[in-house]
Amino acid sequence: MGNIESVDGQSDNMKHHMMPMKVPMPDQSELEERFALVLNSMNLPPDKARLLRQYDNDKKWDLICDQERFQVKNPPHTYISKLRGYLDPGVTRKKFRRRVQESTKVLRELEISLRTNHIGWVREFLNDENRGLDILVEYLSFAQCAVMLNFEGLDNGEEGSLDKATSWSRSIEDLHQSGAQPFCNTLVRSARQSVLRYLLTFALCCSYGTAPNSKTIKNSRLVSQKDDVHVCIMCLRAIMNYQYGFNLVMSHAHAVNEIALSLNNKNSRTKALVLELLAAVCLVRGGHEIILSAFDNFKEVCKEKHRFEKLMEYFHVEDGNIDFMVACMQFINIMVHSVEDMNFRVHLQYEFTKLGLDDYLEKSKYTESDKLSVQIQAYLDNVFDVGGLLEDAETKNVALEKVEELEEHLSHVTEKLLEVENETIMKVADLEKQLLQKDKDLHVIRVRRAGSTNTQVHTLRRMIKEKDAAFQRSFNIEKRLLEMEQQGTIRLRGGGGGGGGRDPGVPLGDFGQNGGFSVGPGGVTGPGGPGGPGTSLPSASEAPPPPPPPPPPPPPLPSALGTSECVMEMCMIVYIMAVLVFYVKCRSAAIRIKKPIKTKFRLPIFNWTALKPNQINGTVFSEIDDERVLEELDVEKFEELFKTKAQGPLVDLSGPKTKVSQKAANKVSLLDANRSKNLAITLRKANKSTEEICKAIQSFDLKALPVDFVECLMRFLPTEAEGKTMRQYERERRPLDALTDEDRFMLFFSKIERLTQRMNIITFVGNFSENVGMLTPQLNAIIAASASVKSSPKLKRMLEIILALGNYMNSSKRGSVYGFKLQSLDLLLDTKSTDRKMTLLHYIAVVVKEKYPELANFFNELHFVDKAAAVSLENVLLDVRELGKGMDLIRRECSLHDHSVLKGFLQTSDTQLDKLQKDAKTAEEAFNNVVNYFGESSKTTPPSVFFPVFVRFIRAYKDAVVDNEQRKKQEEAMREKLLAQEAKQHDPKKRQQQQELISELRKRQAKDHRPVYEGKDGTIEDIITVLKSVPFTARTAKRSSRFFCEAQLCDDSNC
Repeated sequence: MGNIESVDGQSDNMKHHMMPMKVPMPDQSELEERFALVLNSMNLPPDKARLLRQYDNDKKWDLICDQERFQVKNPPHTYISKLRGYLDPGVTRKKFRRRVQESTKVLRELEISLRTNHIGWVREFLNDENRGLDILVEYLSFAQCAVMLNFEGLDNGEEGSLDKATSWSRSIEDLHQSGAQPFCNTLVRSARQSVLRYLLTFALCCSYGTAPNSKTIKNSRLVSQKDDVHVCIMCLRAIMNYQYGFNLVMSHAHAVNEIALSLNNKNSRTKALVLELLAAVCLVRGGHEIILSAFDNFKEVCKEKHRFEKLMEYFHVEDGNIDFMVACMQFINIMVHSVEDMNFRVHLQYEFTKLGLDDYLEKSKYTESDKLSVQIQAYLDNVFDVGGLLEDAETKNVALEKVEELEEHLSHVTEKLLEVENETIMKVADLEKQLLQKDKDLHVIRVRRAGSTNTQVHTLRRMIKEKDAAFQRSFNIEKRLLEMEQQGTIRLRGGGGGGGGRDPGVPLGDFGQNGGFSVGPGGVTGPGGPGGPGTSLPSASEAPPPPPPPPPPPPPLPSALGTSECVMEMCMIVYIMAVLVFYVKCRSAAIRIKKPIKTKFRLPIFNWTALKPNQINGTVFSEIDDERVLEELDVEKFEELFKTKAQGPLVDLSGPKTKVSQKAANKVSLLDANRSKNLAITLRKANKSTEEICKAIQSFDLKALPVDFVECLMRFLPTEAEGKTMRQYERERRPLDALTDEDRFMLFFSKIERLTQRMNIITFVGNFSENVGMLTPQLNAIIAASASVKSSPKLKRMLEIILALGNYMNSSKRGSVYGFKLQSLDLLLDTKSTDRKMTLLHYIAVVVKEKYPELANFFNELHFVDKAAAVSLENVLLDVRELGKGMDLIRRECSLHDHSVLKGFLQTSDTQLDKLQKDAKTAEEAFNNVVNYFGESSKTTPPSVFFPVFVRFIRAYKDAVVDNEQRKKQEEAMREKLLAQEAKQHDPKKRQQQQELISELRKRQAKDHRPVYEGKDGTIEDIITVLKSVPFTARTAKRSSRFFCEAQLCDDSNC
């Protein structure tokens, strides 16, 4: 890894390295010492150095031998002494010519050593003893001076060259003398000392009469014909790649200036190298200011009218060298757009605009070089269009004004919406009240009709018994007549006609044995007798609801049958029994026993809380059919998704506990000091005298006393001890004027009759309207939410789907259930699929979307549940009862004393209280109905528990729908990606390179700030490498984020 070849070109050293000999391992102390030196010379990061220290002794010794075997044989002072020899002005021309022949070779070897040797070698080259950086910069200044003089036209003649040299010397002398002026930069004052020395030497040679063309100019030409400037820049680049060397170069007085002046070199490759290095320095923290200072120095030395004038001149002239143009365009882009100050950025941009950059870029925009097109497009993407920004600012102001108007309009619309919502709640509550009243009336009608039906049933039973007895008598008579006819005693007419007779062996009581009906002691039974499949008629005590209208009467029998009236009565009895059987069949059948469901896979348990069969009657679950849902669903797909056990939810029921500390008040004789102070503060709020306050309390005058003041005064009702103290003070006939204002007020305050009662009445009257206005919306919310939840058919269908899937999962282990507690809805998120990516609720959302799309917005039918969830019905009912007690207190007060204020209050507020009490009763009934409808108990499930279940379920369902959509998009994107990868298999290498470039561009585009690199080892090379592959993008650009190169690659990929 080092420079094996010596400066003198000897190759014998290579032979010594071909066959290394194994050196014996030294003792432990020496081994550790030499290993520490090797680690220091390698300049490794701490983590890698720590890893090497863990090696055993054999590996450590092998590493030491490897490092010493490849150690550089030429120390730094070898190169430094040779460079100093080239700078010796007293050397003869012949020696100078011979030395110059090997200067480039020495510099190349120095560059290789600086780039490949360990950091210890570089530090030795740069230390104070060798001063390698100073020597390298001086030689670059010498070589650059010769290039500059040759570039300025020394070939035009001796006198011209002499005058030119003299003018150079004078200009630099003036620059040197003006360096003490306060406006000059420190770097500018000291930058040109090395160049000044050689120019002054050149001018002195001319003034002493020496031939300026024969030696000095020819030596300069010899140097200018070499690549010394280029290799010197490469040496400085190698030094700057180390953090230590970079800091030295940045703090050097001339180094950066000399690098910038190297742009005057004729070699385009050298100029491109300089621009790449300067662009990289701009991106290091603090480097942009140093580069700008170097170009300020360049302007003064080269007598430019404008900064960057020479650079733009080279950019226009050398349009055939693509590498130089790419480097130049890259440098301009970074120089202009790598600053944070937007005003300064516009200033730099305008500098290049004045130099004709925009016009030239317009001509070169459609160049055939892809690299140059990328850099041009990157610059154009970063350009600040001040006019466009001004228009955008004006547009933004107009938009902000419009936003303010819209926000104000939105606030008004929101207020209107709240008003409409409150009105809607009130209307829904009124309708619900009417519905409840109609239900009560309907129940009364049903009870009456059931009573009349029971009477009819009793009558029919009695008639059946009577007819059965008459039929039995008729049957006996007919049987007797037949016997007499057989004996020949009598003869019946029409006996042989047939058709109208009846088998005498079948009595009416046994008619049910032939498929008819039988009458027994328990009532009428259907076909098959009492134990058959027919339905028995209930007794009067178990009267069912009223039956539907009976079927039409049977047609009359033909007269040709020739039967007796007993047969006609028998037909009527049969018709009556058919009516009764039809009535019985219309009753609700008993609950069917659900059969267990056999699943293909073992499914997890859905830990819901099931309702008992005897709790189903009258609930929502008695109206749904989960078995029908299972027939419609794809249960095989369901089993594939959910065939592993689910984790149970971890519910943290522990809540924060707060401790309230109470401080007991210390009581004193007359008035406590704190109590007296607080009373004084309260009295100052009223700004009234003691007499006025007491008079207003006695007359219930709320206009004189605000309600909030009365509430504050309630805290200062005199205690028993204070009243006793006041009375004792008065009995002693002590002067009232000696009391403070607070004690005097308390004295008169305690004399008011029924003080506590009066204060409560005043507080009640003052807060009545506010309390009614606060309680009414809460009651309306309970009524409206209860009605919407109970009457929602879509919610019923959702519960049907959940019951079906839950039974399908649990049937094989726990058996099927008929219903579940609503708290089980919270557990839908805890039952997960096999891949843990989908919950049962997510699957239900998928089923609803695919099978039952009409249920997707089921939550739109659940109105005001969020408002009802925040209501504590128990507290509301308690407040309503308190209002009733307060009104009773006022009525008693009015019955004992004539108070016009209280009578007027009763006339206006009594109706409001009655309406509020009715609303409270309606809300309680509506909530009890809806709770019972869902199989819950109102005692254990208040509104603050019942309605939040639906709120959480709706929120979780919406989230599940969103998650399903996102999952679907991700799956589609993954599918497209796989298809694209399959399509790219025809040319994988090219596509991969393009994709990597595009991803790198996007990664750079996504950064919120410009890349500011910190100085560390390898930074310069990293920056240069990145800039060659990705163009620089400013923090904020006029256009969005698409590079010309990325669009081109995308177009190629589409072709």
